[in-house]
This record gives sequence, structure tokens and C-alpha cells, in this order.
Amino acid sequence: MYVANEKRYDKMQYNRLGKSGLKLPAVSLGFWHNFGDNAQYSNMKELCFTAFDNGITHFDLANNYGPAPGSAEENFGKIFANEMRAYRDEMIISTKAGYEMWPGPYGCRNGSRKYLLASLDQSLKRMGLEYVDIFYHHCLDPETPLEETMGALSQAVRSGKALYAGVSNYDGENLEKACSILEDLKCPFVINQNRYSIFDRTIENNCLKSTAARLNKGIIAFSPLAQGLLTDRYLNGIPSDSRVMTDGRFLSVNAITEEKLKKVRALSEIAKERNKSSKEIMEYLLRATSSNE
Repeated sequence: MYVANEKRYDKMQYNRLGKSGLKLPAVSLGFWHNFGDNAQYSNMKELCFTAFDNGITHFDLANNYGPAPGSAEENFGKIFANEMRAYRDEMIISTKAGYEMWPGPYGCRNGSRKYLLASLDQSLKRMGLEYVDIFYHHCLDPETPLEETMGALSQAVRSGKALYAGVSNYDGENLEKACSILEDLKCPFVINQNRYSIFDRTIENNCLKSTAARLNKGIIAFSPLAQGLLTDRYLNGIPSDSRVMTDGRFLSVNAITEEKLKKVRALSEIAKERNKSSKEIMEYLLRATSSNE
């Protein structure tokens, strides 16, 4: 049985989400990769234990994380039930729904009330939880009225199956609309999750970042290291055990261009001049450019 490190909170920094009462660690553990049925269960456990032992209290999942879809939640559920249940009140567990999950019109990519609430029930069952701390709509659905989607998030909170609501992959315009609806519903909406790195600055260009700051809502970035591209890992070729070679669904050989490698080499030189790794420099840049946590 896992026993957590007694000094797990000594070094981690915790940042408040906008003006809410909720704080998240400066680094979270995402389950997008490494927790599907193609990964080793023993490695999954070590990732969870190492993260928690170092003060990483936020475990971020989604209904479709795998492969196969749902398997990341199932594997986390096993780890939680067998090893970590005693620490539930010290954990922030989030999940999402929005992308294609099961066959037919009610499980495809959408933001309907039917899909979101059914998906949340499925996620809770897979993870063996009574509630999640944050429930996100995973991607904007132009075919569903935003009022319906936000109403489903509010219902999830009112039912006690989620404590806070969030959105992922929205832009500034739709964030502002969503925020207004949720405020009217008195739903605690606290966080946006978006891709953000030197290679992808979309949230600066689509006004998500500035709008979130103005509305006092939190932002959490995924892929801040561009799935490893912004480290030294690919500077001397593509390793056989890399994500590109073992999976390739979200990071392909074609994504590793000479133009990007040139930028990474320049970043690596800056890091060496300061006796730091590229990863450490990136962590500093992310903190420095974050207008709200």
C-alpha cells in the first residue's frame, strides 16, 4: 500500500485560480498520455506516486484519454482504489467531456446536455469516485447553444458530481459568453485549459489569455513543452522509445521540422549559458508570461 511522502508540501508552489478559493500546484499530472492500455501499469503507479510525493495534487483526466477511450480513467480508478483513496481530500481530480467517446449521435463530439451528463456519470464510475473537483467542457461545439452546454456544467455542480466547472480549447469571445451564462446560473466557473507554449501561442492571438485575465478566471496550460520538442530530447534524432515512435497519434515525425529544431537549439544554448536545462528555462518563461494562474 502506497504511503505518501510526509514532506510532499515543502517545496511545491500553489497558485490561486483567478479570484476563486481554489489553488492548484504549479505543475499538474496529465493523463492524456502514458495511462492508456498501451502503457505499463507499474509505470502508471510510479508516475502517480512520484507526482503526489512532490506536492502535485492535481490529476487531470478526460473521458476519451487512452487508448482506448476511457482506459486512462479506468487505470487511474484502479490506482486510486488500491493505493490512494486515503488521500482523496488532498487531491484535485478533473475530467472532461466534449470529443467523440461512444458510437451514435449522443456520444460524438458535442456539447449537449445529454452527452455531458451521461459522460460524467460514466467517468465517475470508471474512476470509482463520488465526484470530481473540476468538470470541463473539452471543446467548443458550434452546433449546440452555449446556454445548453453551460447549463449542463451547472447541473453537474448542483448535483454534487462536480465542485467546479471549466472549459477547454475555447477562445476569448466564447469564454466571455460562457462566463456570463455561468455567472447568471451562480455556477463556480474557475478555469480554462488550453495548449500554450513557444510553438503555440494561440491563446494570445484569440484573446483567451487577455479575456481570462480581465474576468479573473484561471488558465492552465497543457503541452507547455510541446510534447517534449522544447527539451533536448529530439536534438540528435528521434529516439526509438519516444512518443513519436511508440505512438505518433498526436506527435508525428512531420512535426519535428528543422525550423523548430533550430529554435530549440537556440533555447538550449541560452540554457547552457545559465547552467540550466531547456526544461528549466521553459518553466521560467511560463511563469514569467502568465498573467493569471
